[in-house]
Amino acid sequence: MLRDGQTGDWIGTFIGHKGAVWQARLSPDAATAATASADFTAKIWDTHTGELLFTLQHDHIVRAVAYPPDNSDLVATGGMEKKLRIFDLTEMKPKPTAESAINGNNHDAIVVPSTIQASSAFEIGAGIHTASIKFIVWTKDPNILITASDNTLRWFDLPTRSVVKQEVLDGEIGSCEFCALAPDYTSTTDIGKGLPVLAVAAGKSIYFWGGLQAMDELKRTKMEYKVASVALDPKGRKIVVGEDIPATWARVYRWDDDVEIDIHKGHHGPVWSVAFSPDGKLYATGSEDGTIKMWKNCEGFYGLWRGGAGGGTEKSAE
Repeated sequence: MLRDGQTGDWIGTFIGHKGAVWQARLSPDAATAATASADFTAKIWDTHTGELLFTLQHDHIVRAVAYPPDNSDLVATGGMEKKLRIFDLTEMKPKPTAESAINGNNHDAIVVPSTIQASSAFEIGAGIHTASIKFIVWTKDPNILITASDNTLRWFDLPTRSVVKQEVLDGEIGSCEFCALAPDYTSTTDIGKGLPVLAVAAGKSIYFWGGLQAMDELKRTKMEYKVASVALDPKGRKIVVGEDIPATWARVYRWDDDVEIDIHKGHHGPVWSVAFSPDGKLYATGSEDGTIKMWKNCEGFYGLWRGGAGGGTEKSAE
């Protein structure tokens, strides 16, 4: 589903998968969205019309999809096949129906989706992964791509298709995401100096890497509980951590001294995902209880919140 980031209002639904959808990403230009599914496919959608544009057919469950930072025509996929692939969609654009072409009405043309077999993609690092690929992150350097598989992060150099850096973490990786504000809100005084920060939750530890290729370790912290997810507010210097089984809370810490400053107790299942809005004034938590909750991260009026100053992070909206 596509929803309004401030209000949570439903915008539209992408209909077509026949299995669980493990991951969804918006393209850099926000014109398309990519989804990874248990039905052995990844799909590319038009975000304005909701139409299916491409089906990327795989031989097993697809767990992860990613776009590069500056190109909406490339998509990386990974999953239970243990293969990292890159699809180039440039020469495979869906074409309007013959009837639409004859009538010369391309504005309202009916698009016929294209099916692309995995064999037509470029495989990166063949044979390197020994477990399912759960996350893929494309760094600001478009030549470097990161995968999360089991307890291991790998940095791949795309021109050589080889691993240039590897980190074995505290346990199985629960989340691996870039944390970044929109360009209008970033500053060199932010954590990461205005560049996206890679935030990773694994076992009982949280990790952060910065730099153009996300290779510079900024921080790692051992927690007293198993973590499922983590996200960073680089300007407000806050960390939000989602707890794994058996806990159901999200905890907020100060970046500089790791002091806990808030606890969110609204969920009734492990918190598998945490993400900040592009302006940093809101963050969302997604849980196994079937809900997404949005938490205010600023004072004054914002979105659904109509209260004045003093409305911190203690209130949420589902």
